[in-house]
Amino acid sequence: MLLLALGGDIRAEPSTRVAWTPENLRFVQNGDAAKGHEIAQSCDGCHAASPENAQTPYPSLHGQSATYLYKQLRDYKDGSRASDIMAAFAANLSDQDMADVAVWYSRKTAPSAPAAVGVPEAIEQLVERGDGRRVLAPCAVCHGRSGQGQAVDNPALAGQQAEYLEQTLSAYQSGARHNDLYGRMRLIAQQLSAEEIKQLARYYARSGR
Repeated sequence: MLLLALGGDIRAEPSTRVAWTPENLRFVQNGDAAKGHEIAQSCDGCHAASPENAQTPYPSLHGQSATYLYKQLRDYKDGSRASDIMAAFAANLSDQDMADVAVWYSRKTAPSAPAAVGVPEAIEQLVERGDGRRVLAPCAVCHGRSGQGQAVDNPALAGQQAEYLEQTLSAYQSGARHNDLYGRMRLIAQQLSAEEIKQLARYYARSGR
């Protein structure tokens, strides 16, 4: 019904080769964090939740779910998600390496952020109630009331870099990023204005988990 209502040309099919079978879930959840720590030494320069990285366009990975991180690495490796830098890095990782580093980051403390203040009412509505006129569900349905993320493939957004969140939503909007299951984030982003994207990014960047 959502696809029909929006009249988009996004096909209702997965845009990733990762299938979340019970076996795959167990495989990721049983990743070796100690080995993941070793791999993460080459990742932390860009992705650690540190003051030095606070203003970079690279996402912090600390506290993100292991399943989400594993899926993104797999998608980079097989081309479902485009990035020359990350594709080159992921090409050298085995599935076990990916599970290990994903578990390591998932166990780190998530980035902290001051409570969002001065949030436009329209943005709070998008987060908490959505917009029925545009067939937009609340952001909180998938990403949690505090932006903490939910389920296996809905990432945490709270405390994330605003620049990265804005770039990501814009990439979904243009279709440059297309590894969202069933095109759901592309469908949502296509309904947002540039100002709404900027304000949502700022909102979550200043939301604590």
